[in-house]
Amino acid sequence: MKHAPDLLRIATAGSVDDGKSTLVGRLLYDTKSVLADQIDAVTKASVDRGMDTPDLSLLVDGLRAEREQGITIDVAYRYFATPARSFVLADTPGHVQYTRNTVSGASTAQLVILLVDARSGVVAQTRRHAAVMALLGVPRLVLAVNKIDLVENAAEVFAEISAEFNQITASLGYSADQVQEIPVSALHGDNVAVRSENTPYYDGPTLIEHLETVPNELDRGDVGLRFPVQYVIRPRTPEYPDYRGYAGLVAAGSVSVGDEIVVQPSGLRSTIAKIDTPDGELETAHAGRSVTLLLADDIDISRGDLIAAAADAPEPAQQFTTTVCWLSEKPLRAGARLLLKHGAKTTQVIVGALDALFDEQNLALVDAPESVELNQIGRVSLTTAEPIAADDYSRNRESGSFLLIDPQGGNTLGAGLVGDALAPLELSSPALV
Repeated sequence: MKHAPDLLRIATAGSVDDGKSTLVGRLLYDTKSVLADQIDAVTKASVDRGMDTPDLSLLVDGLRAEREQGITIDVAYRYFATPARSFVLADTPGHVQYTRNTVSGASTAQLVILLVDARSGVVAQTRRHAAVMALLGVPRLVLAVNKIDLVENAAEVFAEISAEFNQITASLGYSADQVQEIPVSALHGDNVAVRSENTPYYDGPTLIEHLETVPNELDRGDVGLRFPVQYVIRPRTPEYPDYRGYAGLVAAGSVSVGDEIVVQPSGLRSTIAKIDTPDGELETAHAGRSVTLLLADDIDISRGDLIAAAADAPEPAQQFTTTVCWLSEKPLRAGARLLLKHGAKTTQVIVGALDALFDEQNLALVDAPESVELNQIGRVSLTTAEPIAADDYSRNRESGSFLLIDPQGGNTLGAGLVGDALAPLELSSPALV
């Protein structure tokens, strides 16, 4: 019996006009994930534009402004399914200035589809997106070489683009089995859901076949239990006079009745006495399950505390090296006083040194920047007012991520990763310049 639904979280990325919206529309259309009236509306709009075939990009570019400009400007989440698996897809914009949207869409992805136009090949934005995916720890990539029907010597073009992309991903730490290259025509559906007779040089899976069969890694690292406490439940009713439960989501690992745990940052220890859910008690709960934990001892636990496996709990700390993607138009500067939200815990934080800035144009690092601007990614030192029990992001994505918040307006200013995620990008490989 599976302990988690067979759901794969994916994202798309690519340059402007590479055909991402058309590919996403094709995925929705070929998996019959759109209603008949939506197809009729798209067909009519396409005819009005003088097109012979339905413009499937209209299935995803729903905003009037996007349609008028012919671009996608924000992250849109789409849902589709096949008999083998369900999918949540984050469709991200292709413009350089929307790096923050790409980071947002790919931050929870288990696989990212990177599109390139077969006529243009690998461009700067392709290299940029590949580096961002490596930084975010996305475990698998698909290179979709789109518009393959529009080039001569397609077999040679596909081989050259694949070789160049593989050189880049290898430099970023990806192994060959983590990357799949597929020649496609999103407009005509070649190798999306149906194997194309127009690409006899390609004997690999279609895009949907690959999405259905790629290992469904929850990607929660090799850590033990990580359970941020969201609510303390004390009904105080005659039926439950002594009930004291801790509700939240199992962010990593698993928890079973009888397990020894430690509560951070206090360091108090106990064992799991009971695991409650709305559907009844469980003996074991795995990552991704929302539960209420009851402990054998009556100890002081508050919202924002972390219940962790006693054998490998993270050590609370107040000083961190972090990697931050800045989301605000107001630049981040050393000395700024903000709020940091990690799990269910929010605390004050002071920004220390700005150690390095990720130069997206050259895929290199710039030392000691004066500020981190909108859409930029930098290595930043932080000091929190209260101890935070966090894992390095490279070890666990959920417990190693945080948000930076404006203490006055409450707006999210930045998304951060605990640890030096930029370290692997300090490369001088010719593939990256």
